[in-house]
Amino acid sequence: MDAGFWILVAMATATGVATAWTLGANSNSPPFAPAIGANAISTMRAAFMIGILAMLGALTQGGSISETVGVGLIDGVAITSLAATAGLLTAATFMAFGIYSGYPVPAAFATTGAMIGVGLSLGGDPVFDTYRRIGTFWVLVPPVSGTLAYVTATLLRRDDIPETVSVPILAAVVGGILANVRLGVIPSAPGSEQGSLSGFIARTVTDVQILSGLVPSDAVAAAVTLGLAAVSFQFIRRRTQQSVEGGVRTFLIGLGSVVAFSSGGSQVGLATGPLETLYGTELGLPSFVLLGVGAIGILAGAWMGSTRLLQATAREYAQLGARRSIAALVPGFIIAQVAIGLGIPISFNNIIISGVIGGGLAGGSAGVSRRKIGVTLAFWLLTLGSSVVIGYGVYWAFAAAIGG
Repeated sequence: MDAGFWILVAMATATGVATAWTLGANSNSPPFAPAIGANAISTMRAAFMIGILAMLGALTQGGSISETVGVGLIDGVAITSLAATAGLLTAATFMAFGIYSGYPVPAAFATTGAMIGVGLSLGGDPVFDTYRRIGTFWVLVPPVSGTLAYVTATLLRRDDIPETVSVPILAAVVGGILANVRLGVIPSAPGSEQGSLSGFIARTVTDVQILSGLVPSDAVAAAVTLGLAAVSFQFIRRRTQQSVEGGVRTFLIGLGSVVAFSSGGSQVGLATGPLETLYGTELGLPSFVLLGVGAIGILAGAWMGSTRLLQATAREYAQLGARRSIAALVPGFIIAQVAIGLGIPISFNNIIISGVIGGGLAGGSAGVSRRKIGVTLAFWLLTLGSSVVIGYGVYWAFAAAIGG
């Protein structure tokens, strides 16, 4: 490997870190925006927590999205160091513009489009089945997130359902899902890259010789899920019985935390995916090294650059109370974990903003800026289309310059 190769490696890595920085400042910010809008947490404290939680999520859940972005978007060619640099530079530029302008640019749209453009410029073939799967998921996110948020917010506002019951039930749902979240730090079953808490405990119990064959593993996993759901229910119920407002705020901050964690798990792959071939095949490094590089960039971005977008998302899209904010985050957490499980790159701006709008509409449309929503949607579509074209052109220009 000559000096030129290592220069390209350094360029690609630096661009990946810069992209992760913008992700930490841009796409990992919305999970706490509803909590800030409800005055449950300060902006600075939220930025600090986002950095830590997103970094942990990146390290433990980032593998599936990274693989999709790195090798699943284009057939017939491998993403080179130069191609990775071109794609990441294109995506990072889009996201940096979003931070500067105050309009959240969907990182998944920018990165996916850029890497498709770069892959086509390399001479690769489009993978239309993957595009249809990703596109269908993206199209379904706003109506699903918005509708779930609207329904949840409406139920939370009902006078005939005590909040000492409704809020703990939502906590139980989140707890049950957490029991089945796949994490890289949990030993996995054969044929699976990541394991869940419920699956790990089920395998451990059924591996005990005296219980082998007597206790179905599915039954144990279900018991663990119900157990964590019951613990979550009881914890929030006690908090709401002591003080309804205190319990609601506690749950809102907890929701923001698990969504920020999920955000890191899905967003880091947008920065590390283009480097998969470089780090895994050419350098022969284990995947956690690449995820660690992305996690550090996300942590720095959240701490240094997230406050502007946190304030923009929290204040400008809808003036939410704590209950409607909960309604915005619950579907966000569910959708994020489904996307991670399927290996689909997603935009947390898309998920959370749709939830914020749905929760805001439950209290009347006065608090929702239709102009802001319209401009944002146009921004998203423009980002997806133009990133393909620009990614194609940037790689072509880089290759021509080096070839010359």
